[in-house]
Amino acid sequence: FFFKQKTAYEITRWLEFRRVLFRSINAYLNQLPDWHLEGKTIVCTRTFKNFIGAVAFVNRLVEPAEAAGHHPDLAISYNRVVIHLTTHDLGGLTEKDFDLARVINSLD
Repeated sequence: FFFKQKTAYEITRWLEFRRVLFRSINAYLNQLPDWHLEGKTIVCTRTFKNFIGAVAFVNRLVEPAEAAGHHPDLAISYNRVVIHLTTHDLGGLTEKDFDLARVINSLD
C-alpha cells in the first residue's frame, strides 16, 4: 500500500478499511472475554492446577487445531499455557483465528 504515492481518496478508503477492521476485531473479542489483542495476534492465558494439567490441555487442543488446519503458537510455563493466534501466511488476524479461539474456549 505505501510503496507508491496515494491519492487522498485512496488514503481515506484505507483508513476507513482499518477502522472497520478494528471494529470487527473488537466485535469478535467481545464474544471471547478470555482473549485480548496483542499486535496482530489474539492471546489467551489458561492456568491449571499443575504442569500435568497444562500439558493435558495442550494435548486436547491438538485435534481441533489439526482439523482446522490452523495452529496456535503455544508457550507452557509450569501450570500456565499462553495461546497466540494469528494467520501467519496472511500477516494478521482472520476469521480462522476467532473460530479456533471459540473452539479452544470450549475445551476443559
